[in-house]
Amino acid sequence: MGCSLLNMAEQKTVIVTGGAGLIGSHLTELLLSKGYRVVSLDNYFIGKTESHISGAEYVQGSTKDIEQLLGKENPTIIFHLGEYSRVEQSFNDIALVWESNVEGTFRVLEYWRKRKCKLVYAGSSTKFSDDGAGRNQSPYAWMKSSNTELVANYGAWYGLEYAIAYFSNNYGPRELSEGPYASVMGRFKTQYAKGEPITVVSPGTQQRRLTYVGDTVRALLMIGEKGTGDEYGIASPEVYSILEIAQMFTDNIVMLPERKGNRMDSIVDTTRIEKEFGWKPEMTVKEYIESLKKQGT
Repeated sequence: MGCSLLNMAEQKTVIVTGGAGLIGSHLTELLLSKGYRVVSLDNYFIGKTESHISGAEYVQGSTKDIEQLLGKENPTIIFHLGEYSRVEQSFNDIALVWESNVEGTFRVLEYWRKRKCKLVYAGSSTKFSDDGAGRNQSPYAWMKSSNTELVANYGAWYGLEYAIAYFSNNYGPRELSEGPYASVMGRFKTQYAKGEPITVVSPGTQQRRLTYVGDTVRALLMIGEKGTGDEYGIASPEVYSILEIAQMFTDNIVMLPERKGNRMDSIVDTTRIEKEFGWKPEMTVKEYIESLKKQGT
C-alpha cells in the first residue's frame, strides 16, 4: 500500500541513521515505497544532500544527540546504519570512530531502550575475516564487532527486539566515488571514467564479496519486518580479489603499497537470510561493471 493511501496516523515511522549514505538512501527509498514514514538522522560526514529521497524527512546531526533531535518520535523500527565505516582510514580517525561508533551508538541504544521498539543494527563482515582475527585488525573492526555484542546484550538485559545484519562492500548508485573515503567500486569507476590507471592496494589478492546495494536493502527490509537475533549475513556469493575486480574495468592498473588493517578474505554467512526469507542477490559485479562501461561512466 502506498503512502498516498495511508492515513498519516496509521503510518509506521522508521528511523534510519545514516539515511543520506549509500545504503541508507536506498533503504529510505524502499521503505517509502512500502508506505512507511521515514526519518533520517545523518551528520553528512559521508552522506550527501544529493542522496535525499523525496518524501523522507531529514535531520542533520550526530547520533550522540539523537534524543534531543528525535525525542518526539515513536518509531516502529530503528535501522542503525549511521556509523563511521572505513577500515584503513580508521587508524588516523580513531577519535572520530570512537565518537561515532561508541558514543553515538550508545545513545542510539539508549534511545531504543526507552522506546522499546525494534532495532536493526548494521554490523560489519570484518568481524569474521582472517579466521576471526579481523575483528582486532583496525579500530573500525574492533568497535563494530564490540557493538554487535552490546546490541545483543541490550536485547537480553532489557527484553528488547533486535536483529543484526552483516554487510559486505556495498556498491551502486549514490556511492561515494572520490576522496579518501570513496568505496572500492566508487574509486575504480571514477578512475576508469577519467581514463586514469586504476589503483589497487597491494598485494591485490585480498578477497571481497562486493554486493549490490539494491540487494542489500531488500534483505534489510525483510530483516526489519520479520527478522530476529543475530547472524543475518548479506553478501553476494561471488568472491573476487581486488585485482580481479580492477581487471574487469581495464588492464591499466597501478599497484599501491600495502596498508595496515587491509584484511585478506571476506567471510559472510548468508545461510540465515536465505533460509528464512529466500533472499538471493539479483545483481552481479560483472553485470554492474559492464553496464558502467556501456554508459561510459
